[in-house]
Amino acid sequence: MDALRLDRDGIIEYQANRFPYLMIDFADEVIPGISARGYRQLTDEDWFFKCHFPGDPNMPGLLQIEALVQMSALAIVTLPGNKGTVCYLTSADALKLKRKILPGDRLDIETRVISFKRGIAKCEGRGLVQGTLACEASFTIVVPHILDAFKVAR
Repeated sequence: MDALRLDRDGIIEYQANRFPYLMIDFADEVIPGISARGYRQLTDEDWFFKCHFPGDPNMPGLLQIEALVQMSALAIVTLPGNKGTVCYLTSADALKLKRKILPGDRLDIETRVISFKRGIAKCEGRGLVQGTLACEASFTIVVPHILDAFKVAR
């Protein structure tokens, strides 16, 4: 399958997150089932900077991880039959938050799908600011409509 390039409208076409919780702005390269790479350009206007923290605004660690998860989910929802599908984060491991991400920073996001079977995707991602590692994690996301197809009837 060919790589996709998605702007914000394209991202919204494929996945279910919406403003203000959409944590990615652009996907430079999405290879369905394999990987996704893109970025989030942070501005003074981002809602979380106003409350996290007054006098020391920085992107909350959980939103950093959410950005990785949303980018990675693009590699799943761009597979045939998954467009517009909801994906849920079910676990995250090896979280590393290495530096503050500040207003004006661009968070470059690189993710890859380690495995995808029966609606369960094992993924990993990392976020960089100016080429320096800011965050990384391994995580599992599920696609409920696929997972449901494998439930044992009782």
